[in-house]
Formats: sequence, C-alpha cells, structure tokens
Amino acid sequence: DGTELTAKPKRSFYAARDLYKYRHQYPNFKDLRYQNDLCNLRFYKNKIPFKPDGVYIEEVLNKWKGDYEKLEHNHTYIQWLFPLREQGLNFYAKELTTYEIEEFKKTKEAIRRFLLAYKMMLEFFGIKLTDKTGNVARAANWQERFQHLNESQHNYLRITRILKSLGELGYESFKSPLVKFILREALVEDTIPNIKQSALEYFVYTIRDRRERRKLLRFAQQHYTPSEHFIWGPPRKQKLEGSKTNKKPASPISIHHSYISKHKKPKEPKNTSASGSSAGKTTEERKVELTKNGEENDQDKQEMNCDAVRQNNGEKNSDTDTGQLSKSEEINDTSDRKEDVSHSKKDDENLNNECGNHPGTTEKDLCDTENSSNNTSVDLQDNFDKDMLSGGTTTKNKDQLKS
Repeated sequence: DGTELTAKPKRSFYAARDLYKYRHQYPNFKDLRYQNDLCNLRFYKNKIPFKPDGVYIEEVLNKWKGDYEKLEHNHTYIQWLFPLREQGLNFYAKELTTYEIEEFKKTKEAIRRFLLAYKMMLEFFGIKLTDKTGNVARAANWQERFQHLNESQHNYLRITRILKSLGELGYESFKSPLVKFILREALVEDTIPNIKQSALEYFVYTIRDRRERRKLLRFAQQHYTPSEHFIWGPPRKQKLEGSKTNKKPASPISIHHSYISKHKKPKEPKNTSASGSSAGKTTEERKVELTKNGEENDQDKQEMNCDAVRQNNGEKNSDTDTGQLSKSEEINDTSDRKEDVSHSKKDDENLNNECGNHPGTTEKDLCDTENSSNNTSVDLQDNFDKDMLSGGTTTKNKDQLKS
C-alpha cells in the first residue's frame, strides 16, 4: 500500500500557476519599456546575434541543424529561438512584448525562420512536421532520438517553451497535433514513457482551447495505466450518482415527527373515552378516575421528555453527518450542473462519461475566468486551477516553470 501511494502522481501547484497565467494572456507590464527594442524580431531578421554566444539565426539554422551534441548541451539558444512573455534562464534574452508579437507576425522573413527552427527542434526530438497544418510523425531517426528523449528529461522543459512560443507567435493550431503525438508515444506505444507526467502536467495545459484540452485528456484517460491513478480529469458521473444513493440516509426530522405522532394518537381516544364515560358516574368515581388519568399523563410526559432528549441527541449527531453529506452532495450536484450546462452549449459529447473532475476538488483544471468571449461557459479545468492556486497540493521543481 505504501509503495502504491508513493507511486501515484500528484498535481503540481507550480505547473497550474504557470500554465494558468500563460493561457490567460498574462499581461506584460514591461511593454512600454521594451516596445522599441524588438530584439527578438531583429534576431529573427538576422540583424543581431543571440547573446551570450554571438551566433546569428542563419548560422544556427544551417550549421547547428543535425548537430545533436551542440543542441543538447548548449542552453542559451532556446530562449532566443522560442521567445516568450516571461523571463527564461538566459538573462540576455529579453521577453516578448505584445507590440513585438504583432510586428513578428507581419514579418514573413521572421515567420519563415521560426518554422525552420521548429522543424530543427522536432528533428532533434525524433519527430518530423508532415504538413502545413501542424501534423507530425516519427522521423527516420526516431528510435535513437526517442531513447535519448526518454532519458534526457531537461528537454521536456524545452518542449513546454516551444509549445508556448507557438501559441504566442500565431501557431496555436500546431500544439494539439504535437501533444497528441507525444501522448500516443508515451501511453500507447510506450516508446517515451518518462515523458507522460510532463505531457499531462504541462504540454496539455499550454493549449488555450478548452475543448481541445478535454479531447486530449479523454484520450490520455483511456490509455493511462493504472487507470485509477489518472488525476487530470474528474471521476465518472455514474460513480458520483451511485455514492449519493448509497450514502443518503433517512431524514432524522421525519423520524422524529413519526415517533411523536405514535404517542399522540393513542392519547386522543383515551381522553375522549374518559370524558364520555365519566359523565354517567358518581362524583367520587370521577375523582378517582381523574387522579389515575393524571398519573398516567404524567408518566407519558416523562417518557416523552426522556425520549425527546434521546432523540434530540441522536438528531444532532445525525444532523451533523447529514449536513456534511448534503454539503458534499451539493458541491457534486453544482459541479454536475455546471458541467452539463457548458457541455450542452459547446461540446456534443458527454464529458462526464469520458473524463470528469479532479479528485478532492471540482473542475474546475488547478484557477479561472476565461477571456471575455468565453465568460458564458465554465472552464472546468480552469476552475480546478483556481483551487490549486488557492491551496495547492504538491510542488514540482521551480525549473519546470521556465526553460
């Protein structure tokens, strides 16, 4: 049991915070400071070399391509090839700005070189770009490169940066095919099993489209082993409903009322019969009978008082348990309603039958209010991100935040 518990993966607070900020267009407050610099764009226009190495982009694309030793051991070029709106480990590389992003997209020369840099890195990983829509497949050298990728885990940070940069520079649609390919190789083909944690923790959540993320999570859940360790989606809805029906007890209030009614019913005919029969009797007989009735009533009251005390004590305990249960049911019902509403509007498939909320939370995905265009739908993964940001579970190495 102890081994099983330690082997079970856990969500990373740092990953949730990092990818939440990225998906929601994390604002760069240094835009005014850097908007006239455009060093990333000038590097891609081959006007300045990247620092500190002093190498131009054309030399990287022509001479470094295929030199896997150089690409593996040099750690300063990746921040220049795939810039982000956040600071990386190379402090000579400057952050992208929103103004620079727009200028970059307008520059055909920069876009052409950016795609060549993407192809070069895919080949380094053992993958090739097959068409202009972003679909990928195994490269000719995939066996050798997959083995290296499975062992050299610092490249997972590079993949995260590449995915983020694709989204920043206008190639958001390229992300999903690459992540789907990696998930298939890790979970189905078992060629790069060590990458599955990073793929589910980071790669999937770089994708801004909620429906695309859900499709990838459903695919991963179908092939993840052991299935009970899959923590990136909610449990199936049928299980939640089954637990509700099994755990829901009878209401203690109704039990209390029925108990009191049993005592009240026999008293009514007793009083009426006593009053009716006493009319035809002598005064002394009526006095004796009234005395007996009074004693019986006192005994009944004492019994009822004792029973009420016992019942109240039991009722308090059961009320506490029931209150706790009803709260959990209310949370589950609320999450189910939210999920059904968003799903009926934007997703024809039944998400709850495929992939549902994170254990211990509601999905919710680890924080969230989507962009104004998505305010009418509830992003379950993003709500989970909110829970993670407020509480968190476990942490990963801070280096996972940025390459």
